[in-house]
Amino acid sequence: MKTNSITKLMTKNVVSVSSNQILLDVKHIYEKDKFHHHIPVVDDGKLVGMVSLLDFMYHISGAGLSDDHEVYKKLRVKDIFTPNPFYMTSDTSIKEVAEVLTEGRFHAVPILDNDKVVGIVSTADVIKYFLEVA
Repeated sequence: MKTNSITKLMTKNVVSVSSNQILLDVKHIYEKDKFHHHIPVVDDGKLVGMVSLLDFMYHISGAGLSDDHEVYKKLRVKDIFTPNPFYMTSDTSIKEVAEVLTEGRFHAVPILDNDKVVGIVSTADVIKYFLEVA
């Protein structure tokens, strides 16, 4: 593993969902404090997509905060997620992830090891890291 491996700063206890879960489950994840705004979608142990806060908000427009709104129980993750997400591996350096994030196409990158999600790193994680080492 590289000296400045992304494993130093990635979030290791990744919260993920399956493509068959209802949006109510996603809502409850987003309601937690200090949560990454991207949720990996994992089916049968494999990364199949990502749900962003933007994806979620777009599809629940007008639903409000009540868990009782039908959209939260009717729609499933597979109805809103982005398939075939970009990812990097655990032997990627912090610099390599920073370069990808600065391009602006992604705000979070799932980190895989042997095809299994082992972490996630966001733009904010990288900024915090560089502020600490500066």
